[in-house]
Amino acid sequence: MPSRTEEGRALRARVPRSSHAEWKPGRKRRDPVEIVIESSRGRVPRLVPIRYQRMLQSPFSFFRGAASIMAEDLARTPRSGLRVQACGDSHLLNFGVFATPERRRIFDINDFDETLPAPWEWDVKRLAASLVIAGRHLRFSRRDARAAAVAAVRSYRRHMAVYAGEPALDAWYARIDAVPQLIEDPELRGEYAHAVRRQKQRDETREHHDLTHRGGRKPRIKSEPPLVYHPGAGDDPRFAGNVEAALRRYRDSLPDERRPLYDRFELCDVAMKVVGVGSVGTVCAVALFLDRNRNPLYLQIKQARASVLEPHAGASRYDNQGERVVVGQRLMQTASDVFLGWTRGDRGRHFYVRQLRDWKVKPALELMRPPNLVRYGEICGWALARAHARTGDAALLSGYLGRNPSFDLAIGRFAVAYAQQNESDYQAFKSAARSGRIRSR
Repeated sequence: MPSRTEEGRALRARVPRSSHAEWKPGRKRRDPVEIVIESSRGRVPRLVPIRYQRMLQSPFSFFRGAASIMAEDLARTPRSGLRVQACGDSHLLNFGVFATPERRRIFDINDFDETLPAPWEWDVKRLAASLVIAGRHLRFSRRDARAAAVAAVRSYRRHMAVYAGEPALDAWYARIDAVPQLIEDPELRGEYAHAVRRQKQRDETREHHDLTHRGGRKPRIKSEPPLVYHPGAGDDPRFAGNVEAALRRYRDSLPDERRPLYDRFELCDVAMKVVGVGSVGTVCAVALFLDRNRNPLYLQIKQARASVLEPHAGASRYDNQGERVVVGQRLMQTASDVFLGWTRGDRGRHFYVRQLRDWKVKPALELMRPPNLVRYGEICGWALARAHARTGDAALLSGYLGRNPSFDLAIGRFAVAYAQQNESDYQAFKSAARSGRIRSR
């Protein structure tokens, strides 16, 4: 009987690794602008122009907000038939450093809005394409941008081989500790260390001094329209009450041992907050809690819509899209937020809940030089392999990937070709803004 590694290797006969290099838009490829407009339906109308404005900043910003476009494109690319719990939006800025419940800093994926069981190749291709697009954004040479993508895939392949050879528990417990020692550039290493100190100081000095004002008996979240605001009568007069009701239901989603901790906090205020690029226009609230000693807790209540992968990979098994996000995150992450949970709001909307900030540190993309982007790509590829090894068959995946760089080079070529496609789609989006087909602010 062949081993699982040999079974994975046999898949190459049907889907050669070199076939993943292909990218050509089909004649029936849908208008990318229409896909973006379609993805805005059901969002808060007043916030959609902000979403478009953020997507218009650069081809890289457009790529971040256009996961639905790439999902349609990926569905038409070769696939080996192996599935994992996929991130669904594994671009390089959806990786970073955050704190475990034991307050250790680790590197991992940190955005799961689109997570769903799906072909593993889709995550790898989106990560690789994001590195090439980021390299172009930073004005790196085509060769340097492609090198970062190839490095990420090579790291993914090599670490998958490691996980394939480990006991299942070892692979499940694997973690990537915070990585300042892996950053070669002294300036970037210094920026990372400064960001860590700043984030830690925020926690220790009660960051609500920056986020709140004290005009009455209880502190309130500062309004900074249009990005942070308290909905008024012209928006949703029941906003605060609806959030309170959703939070009562959220408590039921927490494990029994977490509820006593949550019960130590009293809700003081809630406000709408615009976040990210792709999420702009979905309902996202920030809730301020205080414990008995007036220590703050900020929770983010974020709307969860159907994954962009769903039309191409199948519907989620969970009725609540927030539960889909939470379960996917717990499956893929080494350690998840102690307050992670889900709930249901008014109008049939689904939400997940997490801490607003938990020592999170994003990569300093604008400071990166080519060697930094390569090294960062390697770490992202490592984290993605670790996440996929938790829910997929690492031996089958490793057998398919093999020991030589055939797959790495194929995805590198795909990433370069898709970066050019993204540039064309971005120009079409800009034209739509100039013509008034879409309205940005």
